[in-house]
Amino acid sequence: MRRACIDRSARLVRLGDALGTEHVAINRYRVAPGDGFPGGLHAHADQEEVFVVVAGEATFETLEGDVTVGAGEAVRFAPGEFQTGENRGDGDLVAFAIGAPRGTDDVRVPAPCPDCGGEELRLDTAGANLTFRCPDCDAEHVPRPCPDCGDDALGFTTDDEDRPVVECGNCGARFTDAPLEH
Repeated sequence: MRRACIDRSARLVRLGDALGTEHVAINRYRVAPGDGFPGGLHAHADQEEVFVVVAGEATFETLEGDVTVGAGEAVRFAPGEFQTGENRGDGDLVAFAIGAPRGTDDVRVPAPCPDCGGEELRLDTAGANLTFRCPDCDAEHVPRPCPDCGDDALGFTTDDEDRPVVECGNCGARFTDAPLEH
């Protein structure tokens, strides 16, 4: 048996790692007002995720619309279902994220492949730099900085009609096509 302590002030505690779990990932998040869960709009190709809110309220953006989950509530995202979450409240949000099966690194973003038109790209973190790889044609794409301000703070989110867009965290510019290069 393994035990893990939770640092109640930490933004992220990887309980699955501390407990040595092999088939489930368990993370505890503390999200300040105005902040979000890490990762932006994404989907796990072969892992489902359950978020359990302990304190505060989480608002998840999905391609089907926003979902708000309060303390004592939970939400499940199926494999392949795009989501991102944030704290739109006044106090801290505390939530547990549980994902199974553990061990997958197949995380997708809702961006079409410029080469073959495939509907999504796989996040590739194996190299020294962040890249995206098309699961259909295996083409590699590198994110470019914001075309408007040159900053690298780009992330996937949804627009007012729940369509995926890329948004610059620096200047707020939004792009329907992800700025990518080969």
